[in-house]
Amino acid sequence: MLLWLSANGSTIIISLILIVLVYLAGKKLTKQKGNCCGNCSGCSGCCFHCFDEQEREKQEL
Repeated sequence: MLLWLSANGSTIIISLILIVLVYLAGKKLTKQKGNCCGNCSGCSGCCFHCFDEQEREKQEL
């Protein structure tokens, strides 16, 4: 077992790094999707309705 780990150590490290990067990307996408208004699925706040609401919130501040 120790021989196998030493022979494949770099592959294991690279795989762990890739898993962490995929996790962080998924987390970011999930956070961005939460900005949607609910009427338009998956717009990430880019549709006219969401953009208009964001502009009104900026003006109120």
